[in-house]
Amino acid sequence: MIGDQLTLGIVISAALADSINPCVFGVLIFLLAYMTRVFRSPARMLIAGLIYITFVYLTYFLLGIGILTLAYTAGFAKPFYWFAAIVAIAAGMLEIKDYFWYGKGFTLQLFPGAAQRIKKYSASMGKLETNHPALSLLIAAFLGILVVFVELPCTGAPYLAILGMLSTGNYASGIPLLLLYNLIFILPLFVLLELVYVGHASRKLEKWRQEHKGVMRLVIGLVLLTLGAYMIWAVT
Repeated sequence: MIGDQLTLGIVISAALADSINPCVFGVLIFLLAYMTRVFRSPARMLIAGLIYITFVYLTYFLLGIGILTLAYTAGFAKPFYWFAAIVAIAAGMLEIKDYFWYGKGFTLQLFPGAAQRIKKYSASMGKLETNHPALSLLIAAFLGILVVFVELPCTGAPYLAILGMLSTGNYASGIPLLLLYNLIFILPLFVLLELVYVGHASRKLEKWRQEHKGVMRLVIGLVLLTLGAYMIWAVT
């Protein structure tokens, strides 16, 4: 069974590829730039950033648990496995396409209108920080939940592949692997938060993201193609 062949190396590789997605970096850099202007002290910005990242972790993990549980209880683990493999290969090809022709044709991006929603709720955070500081941190938590769902077209393929492989194995042994996957997924977010907290300007980080987003897409694409090919090879 493929679930029994899912190694720590595969989980770590997929999570690392997922964690360097330019969509994930772009949203957090925008939010950190906004939080830096809105919050009255670096400490407040740090707290809001930590809350945001924590809720990204919890939401991504619980979403994975929900999908995995559904695959087990509904008895469609095998079709889900094949669906995840096909998505991994298709998404990998699109990511590699973006290395050569970034943004041209169909591309993996946030759900339509997502950027406007994020900006809208970020503005609410600013208003609440002025009048109700405690509630502004609730907006940071809400944004962590919202962003996971609106980023799924960008970030979902590696996670889906891992969930597909886990769905054919032992349910209980899959939980620690999901915890690990999501921990690795958020590690670069902590790095970005720390860089902004110690004084690195968000615009410099965004410039770096723009310069390297093609390479990030290429790495993600190669990992996805490898995952998809491995999934097909493992059952043939």
